[in-house]
This record gives sequence, C-alpha cells and structure tokens, in this order.
Amino acid sequence: MADLDYKELYEKEAIKCSELAGKLSELEMKNEELEWNLGRIKGNVLWRMTGPLRKCMHWGIRQRDRLRNCGSIKGVFRKLDQKKLERKAMHALGTGSFPTPEQAAAERAATFPRMVKISILVPLYNTPKEFLAEMIESVTGQTYANWELCLADGSDDEHAFVGEICREYAAKADGRIVYKKLEKNMGISGNTNACLTLATGEYIGLFDHDDVLHPSVLYEYVKAINEQGADYLYCDEITFKSGDLNKMLTLHFKPDYAPDNLRANNYICHFSVFSRELLDGTELFRTQFDGSQDHDMILRLTDNAKKIVHVPRVMYYWRSHAGSVASGIEAKPYAIAAAKGAVAEHLRKHGFDHFQITSTRAFATIFRIQYQILGHPKISIVIPNKDHLEDLERCVSSILEKSTYDHFEIVIVENNSETAEIKAYYSKLLGYEYEKNAVPGGVLAADEKGHAPGKVKIVTYQGKFNYSAVNNLGVSFADGEYVLLLNNDTQVITANWMEELLMYAQREDVGAVGAKLYYGDHTIQHAGVILGLGAHRTAGHCHYKQARQNLGYMGRLCYAQNFSAVTGACLMVKKSLYDEVGGLDEGFAISLNDVDFCLKLREKGLLNVFTPFAELYHFESISRGLDDQGEKAQRYNQESEQFRTKWKAVLEAGDPYYNPNFSLDKSDFSLKIEG
Repeated sequence: MADLDYKELYEKEAIKCSELAGKLSELEMKNEELEWNLGRIKGNVLWRMTGPLRKCMHWGIRQRDRLRNCGSIKGVFRKLDQKKLERKAMHALGTGSFPTPEQAAAERAATFPRMVKISILVPLYNTPKEFLAEMIESVTGQTYANWELCLADGSDDEHAFVGEICREYAAKADGRIVYKKLEKNMGISGNTNACLTLATGEYIGLFDHDDVLHPSVLYEYVKAINEQGADYLYCDEITFKSGDLNKMLTLHFKPDYAPDNLRANNYICHFSVFSRELLDGTELFRTQFDGSQDHDMILRLTDNAKKIVHVPRVMYYWRSHAGSVASGIEAKPYAIAAAKGAVAEHLRKHGFDHFQITSTRAFATIFRIQYQILGHPKISIVIPNKDHLEDLERCVSSILEKSTYDHFEIVIVENNSETAEIKAYYSKLLGYEYEKNAVPGGVLAADEKGHAPGKVKIVTYQGKFNYSAVNNLGVSFADGEYVLLLNNDTQVITANWMEELLMYAQREDVGAVGAKLYYGDHTIQHAGVILGLGAHRTAGHCHYKQARQNLGYMGRLCYAQNFSAVTGACLMVKKSLYDEVGGLDEGFAISLNDVDFCLKLREKGLLNVFTPFAELYHFESISRGLDDQGEKAQRYNQESEQFRTKWKAVLEAGDPYYNPNFSLDKSDFSLKIEG
C-alpha cells in the first residue's frame, strides 16, 4: 500500500513539474519575444533620428488615403472587386447555396435503398416566435421527406405561445411533427431526453430551437448513409447574426473525424445525426454535463461509431443572439467545467488514468491536455550534419541547456564535413579526439576502448547527401525506445519540449508527433502538413509565415491535433514503428521523405499529431534564397512527381484533416471560390 501511495504521489508530482516547466517556457517565450522586438526598435539609431520625418510622412499618407477614399476611380474598382468576391462567397455559403427549384424537385423525387426515418430532436424553452417559426420551417422545407420533428417544450406560462405555434404547425404536417408540453423545464439535457422518448426514427438528429437547417441537409445525409454506411454524420456550419443568414460571423469548415481535435475542441458540434443503435440503451444527454452535453454525447457516440462521415458543405446555420452559446461562452460559463468533465471521462474510458486538462490562454473551451509520461524511456535525438558549426552548436547547446527531460542521447550523423572547426567541435562533444577515433563507413566515433561515452554519439556517413539515408543510418545506431529526428538548424524554445512530444508518441494509436517551428523572424515555419497544398500539389505547411502570436483558423494553432503529416525537422516516433515501416524512403533523397513516412504510418491506422506546446526555432532556407531553376529544383520536381505517383489515390481523396472548401494555393485556410 505504501508503494502504491508513493507511486501515485510521484506521478502527481511529475505532472506538476511538467506543468510548471510548460508555464516557465511560455513566460520565457513571451519575454524573449518582447526583448527581441524592443531591441530591434531601441537599437536602431536611424529609427530614433528619423522620428520627426516619420511623423510628417505618416500625416501625408493619411491625407492621401482620405483623398483616395473620396472618389478615386482606382479605389472604387478595388471596392467593386471586393464586393464581387463577397457575392461569390455568399452564393457559395449563404442562402445562395440553397437548391434551385429544379434541384429541389430532383431531390424530392430521389429514392434510396434505405429511406431511413430521421427523428430531429428540438428542446424548447421560451423560444422567440420568429426563431421558432424559422426553425420549424427549415425542417418542413427539407427536400427529403422521411423525417419526424420531436418537440419537447419546457417553456413557462408567459411563453404559452410556443405551444400554440407548435400545434399549428403540427396540424399541417401529416403527423410528422410531435409536440409535448413538459410539466417543468428540465434544462437542455432533460428536455432533449424527453424529445427522444417521442422519436420513432432509425436515426436521430440534434437541432437547437433557434437555428436553421439547409433545405438539402437530410437528403445529403441519407445519401451518405446509403453510399457509405454512415452511422454518425456532421456538416460544416455558419454562425449568423440574428435574422439574416447572409450576415455571417464565422464560417466553420471542419476536418473529417479527428479524435485529438475533438478531445481538445468540440469542432463537430452541428448538425449531428446518428444511428439510434449507437446509444445502446444509454442516455442521450447526461444532466451532469449540461452546457457541454453535446461534447459529451459526441465523444461517446463517435467512440461507438463504425463509419463517421463529414459532409463538407455548409448545411447548418447557428444563430448568434444574446444568451446563445454562439454569441460567446460568457453566456453559459458553466459549459467550460462541463466540457472538461466530459473530456476527462472520455480519457479515463480510453485507459488514461493521469492527465491534466486546462483551458488554453486564448479560448476557455479549447483545451490543452497533458498526458502522464509512462516510465522514463530513452530518447535518441538524430541530427544530420555537414560543417555548419554555428547551427549545430546552437542546436546542441539548446538541447543540453534548456531541456527538462534528462534521459536522452544525441546521435550526430556526420556527412562529409570539410572544416577543421566542426571536427574540433565533435571532439569537444565526445571528450576525446574525433578524427583519431572515427571509422569511415557508418561506424560510431569511439574512444580508444571502443566506447562512445556520454550523451553524444557521432556516426560517420560517407557518400552523396541523402537526407533519408543519413537519418536511417543514425537511427540504426540509436539506443532509445523513441527516435527524435531533428535538423541541425533548430533551437529549443520550450524547456519541456521532449515531454510534450513524448506524451503523444507513447500512445498506442499514435505514429509521428511534430512540434511548432518558427523562423528567426518569429513567423511560423511549421504547424502541421496538409496534403495537396502548394503549386506542386504534393504537401505544404499550414499557417505558413503567419505571426507567432496568430491563433490560427478557428483557433487551430492553440491545441494539439491530428494531421496527415508533420515535418521531419522535428519528429518523434517509437523506434519500433520507425523500423516497422522501413524508416525514411531513400528514394526521396531531398524532399517529401517526412510526408511519405507519415503516410506510411497513417496507412497502418495510426494518428499523426501536431502539438503547439513543443516550440523551436528553425533557421532554414528562408535565409539562403530559393533555387527555383537549378539542380535542387530539378530534384524537387522529380521527387514531387514520384510522390504524386506513389500517393495518387490518397491525394485524389483529399486531406481528411483539411477541408475541400479551402484553397490549395494558400496556406492560411483561405476560402476556395470558383470562377
């Protein structure tokens, strides 16, 4: 018993230490960024001397802009172009996307092998008249007719009109609208569960009393049920202001099912429709999670689902008004605690006994999850290198000086360096003369007794540079249970970076784990890889060159999430998995080897994870210029074609963690607008 208590105490203290290390890293990062910006300004003599001149110049610019905005033909054309773009967006996403009379007629006439009945549950409570009417009519206006609208009304006596309106609509709906007045208001969970007792459909849909459905949403869902065997479905959504669907506040284009995203953020939300069988006799909504009952339900039902289908179209319109969650979490602050409780129960169900869930700095309902580190496994950090003394020294020093995790080794793979300075640095790291003891052909630099003591090993790779082959050689000499591929031009920022990567890499369902990387100018170099992104339609980094402080599209830079791939510039994976998939494909000598590696892991059914809580600088080719016509460009073009051929089917299917409504020409989640 004493041993068990000690173990639990140790685990709790380990979590606390990890949390403190994370907070320390955040403070250091903020301080470093402030000092960097302040130094740029204060240290520039020219900036100080030209202060008066800048004031005059800015005054002139303001006057020029005022004149331009008062009738400049060029300015008018700019406005017209913007309006044209807005109209295209409205047509694609707002009421302009509703079916034409011909399309609606075709959908109404369509028949499927399974004409499933969908019971739509709507809990009512003091619903405003206009909201109630619009909600009901968005159901009665569906092009697919086999639906049932179940209304459970907990409104007070002052809102008796709610029942009157519902009964009027029910009288015209051929029995498809079922209404029940509840004896008392039982809250969102209780009222929705009362709706379920009225439902007779094979599938259940959850609909808020003040929102609106796209006319074709049930048609699209039944089509997916028949074509894909879907038992859980959701779609993209718009938040709109009060009474006008075209007054869009947010456009939420979602990824396909991504369990790590869902644990950190209820991105699925609306419009959830699922097979009744997924409930398996359990409650739909649980009252202890009121305020985040949908997050709890989605976590439970997606766990049970055999085929989760995301319909990548805006088919749900979420009304923002005073008192709605869409208008801000301040309207229902208890939802935060309820969501944490729902996620905690979900994690325990999946075998995680010790973890910590905290709200992220930017969003109260987007969570940072810190998993317990299991044991004290050894991590082998593999760093390819040729000369580049300054880069390598900065990289290694940051690892040794900043890292809070202590059980690691550094395996430097030396590849044809020519300078005496780098060899002297190797000797310094080893504690004995490198050149005297290095053996060519991929053998460790060992001391006179044949040992490589300390945290640093040096492996000699001869031959033409091949990034994949160099790393594969380094991994073959790694002693750790985990391999961390790391570029020599990186520098650690967060002290607990290895813990943040390890907590995901140790999971049985995870393949590769990647960090958040910044250029030296504090812009984002890497925050996850998207398939098909970029001119070559191979893969690209999302949020590329965005500011370090950017929160990302729908907060996606704020939480750990699933991606198809992460960069090999900082990638952790179990050594056993690395060997199992054959390491990096040496046919990709220069580029796309890391993406190819991650896709091999994905083929095995494993998840790849990006975490923004492990941060490093990556001082790569941004300072070296681009070779867009030389040998490097030619090799890249060849390897791009090779990648497109190898992963043709995957690329054609699209990246499940992106969204087909986004452009593949830009990395900032810009809307794709045809025409």
